[in-house]
Amino acid sequence: MITTRLIPCLDVDDGRVVKGIKFKGIRDAGDPVDLAKRYNTQNADELVFLDIGASYKSRETMLNVVEAVSREVFIPLTVGGGIRTVVDMRNALMAGADKVAICSAALANPEVLSEGAYQFGAQCVVLSIDAKREGENWYAFTHGGRKNSGREVVEWAKEAAKLGAGEILLNSIDRDGTKAGFDIELLNAVGQAVNIPVIASGGAGTLPQILEAVNAGNADAVLLASLLHYGEFTVQEIKTYLEKNGVKMRW
Repeated sequence: MITTRLIPCLDVDDGRVVKGIKFKGIRDAGDPVDLAKRYNTQNADELVFLDIGASYKSRETMLNVVEAVSREVFIPLTVGGGIRTVVDMRNALMAGADKVAICSAALANPEVLSEGAYQFGAQCVVLSIDAKREGENWYAFTHGGRKNSGREVVEWAKEAAKLGAGEILLNSIDRDGTKAGFDIELLNAVGQAVNIPVIASGGAGTLPQILEAVNAGNADAVLLASLLHYGEFTVQEIKTYLEKNGVKMRW
């Protein structure tokens, strides 16, 4: 049986982990190295590090912070934010990342997905989609959720999978930080359109909501931030709950 992954997410800006609601109202959540140590100890399956300021502030991903985090974790580390080229990917991987996540740059230049998959393998290339609903469809937004790319999410996911993305990190801007639950309709729409793993992100507020993302949303993995950063639950507590409810977890 395929196991479900539980993945803490460190949204980092100016060297600190931050968290907001619908990409706004950002507040401090701690030191990235300290949190990385915590989640490594708690037996998280992977860790995602997103330099959320990199795209719109036009600066490179803080590779020194990536290096510091990578020294403290012994689980797969995905790094995103400001990844625009194959050179950026290589730099992130050399700093200690196991995978790289690309969002805005892939929409501007979809071939970067193919180039990355060719150079490093599809398993290293994660397409990050910041999705927001407008009318009947979801659209992919860029620059930290500031700009509508005009690309419909499901079609973009299908194209990216064909180009070589090995995984999709699907974040609902509408649900981000709200604790209102995941966008199950969005998860299903994308999950049914592609044959690569989909990571659910945006909206976790309760344990039943996480279970719903896996059972009703068919997510291959669940990304969590606020619930973990502020100590509401530990990784082990969430894994125990999910396993008791029939979800096969990694331990």
